[in-house]
Amino acid sequence: MNPIIQAISASQVKSDVTPFKVGDGVRVHTKVREGDKERVQIYAGIVIARKGHGIHETFTVRRLSYGEGVERVFPVNSPNIEKIEIEQESQNMRARLYYLRDLTGKAAVAVKVRENRTPNAKAAAAPVVPAAAAAGPN
Repeated sequence: MNPIIQAISASQVKSDVTPFKVGDGVRVHTKVREGDKERVQIYAGIVIARKGHGIHETFTVRRLSYGEGVERVFPVNSPNIEKIEIEQESQNMRARLYYLRDLTGKAAVAVKVRENRTPNAKAAAAPVVPAAAAAGPN
């Protein structure tokens, strides 16, 4: 790539982007302008693709709306994206999850992607109480 173009685009690349990957459930906060007012609209779904690099990087988010699958492509470095929140992390074996387009109903909602879970998460979060204290006074 031309070094001049590289220098110009390097200044426009966001450095504070939340690291997310394909298969993650995300909430994308986008700025919407209506007349002279501006508000933030949230688009929540599953990232099914991530393409490009640098200033041209985009990601596709899919969600179900009234039983119909809706996809939207967002530029990662767009000034109209306020923030990206990760709702659900996952582990998947593919770079693109286009097979989700063919799934309908519960199969599409409950994505065929393994969630990252720590073993015994509930046991680690619960406080440990000695057996004598748990029994109470006699």
